[in-house]
Amino acid sequence: MEWIARIAGIRRWARGGERAPHKPLLLLYVLGRFQRDGNVPISFSGAEADLRRLLKEYGPSRETSPGYPFHHLTSDGLWLVDTADGPGSPGSGLGLLRDGRAAGRLHPDLARDLTEDPRLAAGIARFLLDTNFPPSLHEEICRMAGLDLDALETAPVEPAAVGPARRDPAFRDKVLMAYEYACAFCAYDGWLDGVAVGLDAAHVRWWAFDGPDDLANGLCLCVIHHKLFDKGVLGMTSDRTITVSARFVGRSASAREMVLSLAGRPLRAPQPGMDAVEPGHIDWHGRQVFRTPARGA
Repeated sequence: MEWIARIAGIRRWARGGERAPHKPLLLLYVLGRFQRDGNVPISFSGAEADLRRLLKEYGPSRETSPGYPFHHLTSDGLWLVDTADGPGSPGSGLGLLRDGRAAGRLHPDLARDLTEDPRLAAGIARFLLDTNFPPSLHEEICRMAGLDLDALETAPVEPAAVGPARRDPAFRDKVLMAYEYACAFCAYDGWLDGVAVGLDAAHVRWWAFDGPDDLANGLCLCVIHHKLFDKGVLGMTSDRTITVSARFVGRSASAREMVLSLAGRPLRAPQPGMDAVEPGHIDWHGRQVFRTPARGA
């Protein structure tokens, strides 16, 4: 059975193109639990706080209930939920899941294949990460999900036709050259022995969400501003002015200098004749990644 093909086809909540990584985050968490404990049922009450934290950190900016993926993943043939009263999920409501003492586990066929093929968990995890999140967040997502990818066999599981397309290896060089090897937010431009260090080519619209490896979708950012950009702390307006999330808190002089002081500054432009970031990609980042104030705040 081609499990990655099955996972590629999981049903997603959709509204206006909004990111919906709820089920992928649950699956990464479950893979971490499987790695440690095998296919022992995971009680909703025991996992609720962990899932809420994952959704808050890596889901869309709107608040999402951890009951949503715990219940709805059962429709994809990967996950089973039982209650104290018998098989079947009681629904996505938190009270229903708590009061019913709901517990979930991987489908026995998937659990068997994960046990027999140690490459499969790594292949599934890589697929979920690559198709839902930028590389800058992969390590910390795994850490929060309790998944130790380094301990899994690294050989890929034949993702073939359903795997993500190959990235353009020249993307980084093109972006860094366009921005003259300097961060578009803070102008950092460090070198060591003739090689630029601490600089990344950031996708504005994430590659996992059809963001092309084009200069018009790229920014040269230092490592810290790349991470903050992908976490939604930093963003930019359609006229390419830097924005800082009102939800960011930084009390130190370093936080004020490196983050808060960027608000309202113009973004560094690429060299003349080279493509600046397209407004459509800026709009996507503003809607899907930038952390706007919570509703009612």
